Amino acid sequence: MTSPRVDSDPTSTATVSTPVGPVTITGNGRAIVRVAWRETPEPGDGAPTEPLLVEAVGQLHAYFDGSSTTFDLPIDLSGVSGAACAVLNALHRDVPYGATVTYGELATMSGAGIPARSVGSIMGVNPVPLLIPCHRVVAGDGLGGFSGGLTGEGPATKRWLLEFEGALPPTLF
Repeated sequence: MTSPRVDSDPTSTATVSTPVGPVTITGNGRAIVRVAWRETPEPGDGAPTEPLLVEAVGQLHAYFDGSSTTFDLPIDLSGVSGAACAVLNALHRDVPYGATVTYGELATMSGAGIPARSVGSIMGVNPVPLLIPCHRVVAGDGLGGFSGGLTGEGPATKRWLLEFEGALPPTLF
């Protein structure tokens, strides 16, 4: 999943409208290096032409229209520590669509020898949310935090994604 990244690699972006707000995907031609929410699409954001981004946009559309439950894209995690990489790789590999895992369970699954609190911090710096599904990591006593989504909408975005995947029952209100 990870590939080395040279800081001078040119990047390109594409923005996708989703039910949880506009999401911008950044790739370097070989791997996806970032996924981020945007308050509004940038002027000029259009259909991507770079093949990796075309594929990434297609996979995001398939996820949000319910026709796919996985992402199969090369991801570059070279900007995160070894422990963070171990945790993110374990999450990507071992926690499927429709499932959740607690921070403590993921700490153990990763084999990184870190405490649950550190897993929460790692989820907050995940460079590719959705592709590596940090929304599936929950607290032992509730939903837990989420730094994705539009400003101020993190927990609501996390709840929406978990309800969408069937990991939580829909709310009544």
